[in-house]
Amino acid sequence: MSRPDHTRATSFTNLPPSNQPRLLQGKLAIVTGASRGIGAAICHNLASKGCNLILNYTSDGSLTKTTDLATHLQTTHSIQCLPVQADMGSENGPAYIVDVARNHFTHPKTKHFQLDILIQNAGVASKSPLQDCTIDEFARLYNVNVRGPLLLMKAALPYLPHDRSGRIVNLSSVSSSLGFEGDGIYGGTKAALEAMTRTWARELSERATVNCVNPGPVATDMYGSTTTEFQQAMSHWTRNTPLAAIRPEVDRQDLVENAEVAGGRPAYDHEVAGVVAMLCTPDSAWCTGSVICANGGFKFSY
Repeated sequence: MSRPDHTRATSFTNLPPSNQPRLLQGKLAIVTGASRGIGAAICHNLASKGCNLILNYTSDGSLTKTTDLATHLQTTHSIQCLPVQADMGSENGPAYIVDVARNHFTHPKTKHFQLDILIQNAGVASKSPLQDCTIDEFARLYNVNVRGPLLLMKAALPYLPHDRSGRIVNLSSVSSSLGFEGDGIYGGTKAALEAMTRTWARELSERATVNCVNPGPVATDMYGSTTTEFQQAMSHWTRNTPLAAIRPEVDRQDLVENAEVAGGRPAYDHEVAGVVAMLCTPDSAWCTGSVICANGGFKFSY
């Protein structure tokens, strides 16, 4: 697969110009897994709407990438950004993110602190046929993808709004319901996250809406590292995806060249981020407990 040509269909090209109304002006959001891919694209979109951000990342190797992103967003959109290193798969990591955010963003006079938006994007994935599933891999995926969001919700609970203005968006996957081979563990984590989403939507109905989005393949570094065999196996699904049909005059050159193998193109990260950001605005106030299609029709939601 050739390297991306970022002169075509580049991420964030569809974001509104900075002089448009900022729907999230003064709001505060936590975005987990914010250093790259969908997480970074979500940060760009929310920042363009005036939202202040806590950018969570995990590894030391993501420090420079995350701090550079924070600096760029602050300079471009005149917002506040706080990078926070914490492992969402650990028992203490989620609470640490909230503690650092509270220490940084609490009003110095009123002592008021509110978390308006939570984006649960951090996740890990792997494929293991049934005979190869291990306890260690089960624990690794469930600790990050299921326990992590649960613990972050518990830590954030005291600081959510009390007027239904809060917004919580969990990143699920089409793997939760399509039964791909080797996804017994990973797909199970995303199905669990969707189940928790529905419960939290009821429990938090006077405080926040709670929804999921379910991406399919997305043109991130992770997708770029997948094998030809993997993409060929997915191509039957991709060819049946309404919005995945390649447009040579519009789409990124590397995706155009690979379309025959992949059956079309994956999503761009900013396309998924746009659906997430939509669910964070006041316009989404009558939507909760739902799994919203963010996959171009790879899987129709109902």
